[in-house]
Amino acid sequence: MNRYPLWVNFLVLAVIVGGALFALPNMYGDDPAVQITREDGIPMTDIVRGQVAVALDEQEIDFLSVLLEEEAVVVRFPDVASQLSGSAALGEAMPFHIVALALAPRTPGWLSFLGLEPMSLGLDLRGGVHFLYQVDLDTAINQFLQSYQADLRTRLREESIRNSGINLDGDVISVGIQDSDRMDDAEEIIRVLDPMASQTLLGAQPGMNVNRTTVDGLPGFRVQPTPTLINQRQTFAIQQNTITLRNRVNELGVAEPVVQRQGLNRIVVQLPGVQDPAQAERILGATATVEFRLVDWENDAFGADRTGRPPLGSLLRYQRDGTPTLLRRDLIVSGDQLTDATFIYSQGQPAVNVRLNSQGGNRMLETTQANLNRPMAVLYVEEKPELIERDDGTQIIRNTRDETVINVATIRGIFSTNFQITGVTPFEGQDLALLLRAGALATPIFKVEERTIGPSLGQDNIDRGRAAVLTGFLLVVLFMAAYYRIFGLTADLALFANLVLIVALLSMLQASLTLPGIAGIVLTVGMAVDANVLIFERIREELRNGNSPQAAIRAGYEKAFSTIADANITTLIAASVLWVFGTGPIRGFATTLGLGIVTSMFTAIIGTRVVVNLIYGYRRVDKLAIGTVRA
Repeated sequence: MNRYPLWVNFLVLAVIVGGALFALPNMYGDDPAVQITREDGIPMTDIVRGQVAVALDEQEIDFLSVLLEEEAVVVRFPDVASQLSGSAALGEAMPFHIVALALAPRTPGWLSFLGLEPMSLGLDLRGGVHFLYQVDLDTAINQFLQSYQADLRTRLREESIRNSGINLDGDVISVGIQDSDRMDDAEEIIRVLDPMASQTLLGAQPGMNVNRTTVDGLPGFRVQPTPTLINQRQTFAIQQNTITLRNRVNELGVAEPVVQRQGLNRIVVQLPGVQDPAQAERILGATATVEFRLVDWENDAFGADRTGRPPLGSLLRYQRDGTPTLLRRDLIVSGDQLTDATFIYSQGQPAVNVRLNSQGGNRMLETTQANLNRPMAVLYVEEKPELIERDDGTQIIRNTRDETVINVATIRGIFSTNFQITGVTPFEGQDLALLLRAGALATPIFKVEERTIGPSLGQDNIDRGRAAVLTGFLLVVLFMAAYYRIFGLTADLALFANLVLIVALLSMLQASLTLPGIAGIVLTVGMAVDANVLIFERIREELRNGNSPQAAIRAGYEKAFSTIADANITTLIAASVLWVFGTGPIRGFATTLGLGIVTSMFTAIIGTRVVVNLIYGYRRVDKLAIGTVRA
């Protein structure tokens, strides 16, 4: 007799029931919605919720509900057309709020109480914004060489080694040493400054090639980074920019974002649910910081503006209204010394509350102590990369640097690590606080691709994907039932359970489902019955050989297992390789394919065996309903 232990039957039942419970939230779908938040981040109140309902009623726009959810007001609509109309109406009625399109799940309260959520949807299904950025790797190398050049100049000066100057030409740094007897000392400094010097001690290759030569008629050195160091610095620039972009996306509050490297020098950013690409692009691509400098109050700024020549030791910059301002060249504190920045309203005016690290705090303390009742300015610095095409057709990146004096205030008290920046608009204050918290980009980036997918197109993709899965499922079900009879029906039950378990795993892992992911599910539908086909054909072969039905069932499952395992393991390896080395859509396909392989092994082998044992394992059987068995 073919019988499983009772605990195996209950285990299979528990897995199927548990999977159905986790997959259940996906049955309820989503409502088109609009999410409303305040620009300053203050939580919404019931008063604002009432204002939203009144604004929609005045425009005679149908809506399902207006609810407070966490710190936002969420309005649900019956269809996408009402959602778009409501978004436009609320944008006009509430100008100082952020109105964003979204999808609100219709999950019942009892499922939410259990912590069960529907699977997340990718950009192509939910709608949102897709950016592809290219990192300027040449600038990354140049920035490193400039830093190395400055460090070398400082060290030679500290060691009193006279030189003819340190020049940078391309990726080659040259320096002439005036004291020839100190060549060894200079070379030691150069090698110590090598960023890979510690690895050299361990037997690795150095990062800089150092060659003795003649420079400007003097004995000297030519220093050039090795290909290994160049690759290391480029990889660092990509990684640092990826981390910074991910921090900025997190500050935007986008659910299930995708920020990852693509290829050699590109970073892909996908923001599901975001329908305002202008705001996202402004935050992601900008490089903004602030500098604190004393105002040169001893010289005439208007005179310097007329001549275009600021006094020695001063900088000429302009305020928002065009007023010229002279600033001291000596920098007090820069944005990289900030540890936190928060947008607030101080005495009814927008401001940014900042906190400095210990080094910046000590510097600010010394400055305020020595310059009481003197003016200090806050300089807002923003760098924007531009892609310029030359006459010969080649493209280069040019950075434009905008410096604006946003605040000039008299130092009335002594402070160090905590203070406020005023003189910003609400939009600038929010962006500045976000950028200061997220950090600066390691090297400039520029946008090479942008796509915006609306919620209606995302819903159309969902409908088409659902139709593809159902069509493939029904065709396979009909074929298996017609060809293998009762055994085919057991395979159909296993196939349905397989789909339920895939959806359950996607919901549990909160892995984003994309169109390629749906393609992986459709492929899994066809592949999931392969194991049953091998098992059923083996059972038919055993019956043709004259074995009893019970022996044929046992042999079919046991002897086909190795073949099934080999085939599925090789496919799982391929899916794993796609997931490790792929990006974006390829990973989505690999995820559903891999999960489908694992679940199909369980349902096709163990699941169908349980059903077959329950049908045939507890009685004497003379014939199996497995289709035609030809001799």
